[in-house]
Amino acid sequence: MQGTIVKGIGGFYYVDTGQRLYECKARGLFRKEGIIPCVGDFVEMDPLSESEGYIVRILPRKNVFIRPPLANVDCLVLVAAVTKPKPNYAVLNKFLVMGELHNTEIVICLTKIDQGGEKEAAKLKDLYGGIYPVVSVSGETGQGLEDLRALLKGKRSALAGSSGVGKSTLLNKLQEEVVAETGEISAKSQRGRHTTRHVELFPLPGGGMIFDTPGFTSFDILEAEAEELASCYPEMEAYIGSCRYDDCCHLAEPGCKVREAVEAGRIHPGRYEAYKEQMQEIRNRKKYG
Repeated sequence: MQGTIVKGIGGFYYVDTGQRLYECKARGLFRKEGIIPCVGDFVEMDPLSESEGYIVRILPRKNVFIRPPLANVDCLVLVAAVTKPKPNYAVLNKFLVMGELHNTEIVICLTKIDQGGEKEAAKLKDLYGGIYPVVSVSGETGQGLEDLRALLKGKRSALAGSSGVGKSTLLNKLQEEVVAETGEISAKSQRGRHTTRHVELFPLPGGGMIFDTPGFTSFDILEAEAEELASCYPEMEAYIGSCRYDDCCHLAEPGCKVREAVEAGRIHPGRYEAYKEQMQEIRNRKKYG
């Protein structure tokens, strides 16, 4: 019998077969092979009763994330508030690289647009709008939610972003029922508190599903390697392989087509600066790691 893991908590995995929900344990062979079942996994299970069973096989994955543990994500929704807190561009750029490395579609969602922040919103749209879909929403007024729902329809999506940007509020609004407790923002730190304790996968009205997670781990280390970083910038891909040197890092080498594209205005200089900062971070990691 096949199904999808829709919740994992306390060593139990809840598998939805479409007709029934089973509380399952995973066979010991997964531990021996170093495989951890994840919410979002397509699995084969052996039922023991009408409500319990054992997971016996994990079907091939499209992708898998470790922290939090989830699999088969179609779309990563990067959530950034235009105010309170202001966008953390370094974190946002790392999330973008993570989404590209995991072969997900990416949507950038700007929240709290009813609270001002017009200049920040314009900056974000200028920086990312020519590359990824950017949608502006308000969890309070509902503005823009239909546009976001249209982008997520038929996909398995996960929300990612810094604390306090309104992910739980957005998750609540996207569904017919409230499933996430909205966290308050500390007045002192202007950062929200994570309120979700485990990963769970919920259906969306109109089709598709959405992961409710405790939040993706903050990035102290960029996941990409130097040789793959440029391919994580879609606007650079057209120029990869056409530089004078085959091993061009697109930094200071002569005959670099990426830098020529930046100078010609075909690549946003802000995006190129982000690339250079990340490349330096990778080099520092190798030097001191």
